[in-house]
Amino acid sequence: MTSSVSPDVREFLKHLARSVASLAMIPQVLSFRLRSRILGRDRAFEGSTQLLAGIPGIPGQYLRRAFLAAALDHCHDSATICYGTVLSRVGARLDANVYLGPGCHVGLVHLERDVLVGSGVHLPSGPSTHGIEDTSIPIREQPGVERLVTVGHGAWIGNAAVVLADVGHDAVVGAGAVVTRPVPPWAIVGGVPAKVLKSRLPTGPDH
Repeated sequence: MTSSVSPDVREFLKHLARSVASLAMIPQVLSFRLRSRILGRDRAFEGSTQLLAGIPGIPGQYLRRAFLAAALDHCHDSATICYGTVLSRVGARLDANVYLGPGCHVGLVHLERDVLVGSGVHLPSGPSTHGIEDTSIPIREQPGVERLVTVGHGAWIGNAAVVLADVGHDAVVGAGAVVTRPVPPWAIVGGVPAKVLKSRLPTGPDH
């Protein structure tokens, strides 16, 4: 059954909901800025996203997006961040029409427009967030190196994947894959570690 609500009315209601969510998030944004001075921006930010991750349904999506628009380097007003998803780095960027499924953990990443991320996906800040070189020191005490991981526009990341390297535009990462090397545009990859299975681009004499 198609909706009887006209597109103009639907857009007005969305705009109204975004405005209400932004107002509702003012105390949380102020709290985040205050805690940032004490804890540092990333730790304060992660705590806020953990709190907001537990709000279910569409209201939760609007509230999370309103907070992220004020706290992240960039969060487009069309991005969707589902229940249970936690972000840990204020340097992350979510472009237009990004969809982050339930239960994801997201670090320093740039999700370009129209990226789809399934449930339970891990997108940490690159492959070297913990140092492991010095065997005389516990890993927890060794400094890591964070880097921005970019997922190109139109890519789709399947459920429970772990993405440690850049993913090219319009690529598909299979469910449960572990991406340790850059994924070419239009590629379909799967496995542990992820390997290119085929290209989405048509090939052969008929194309």
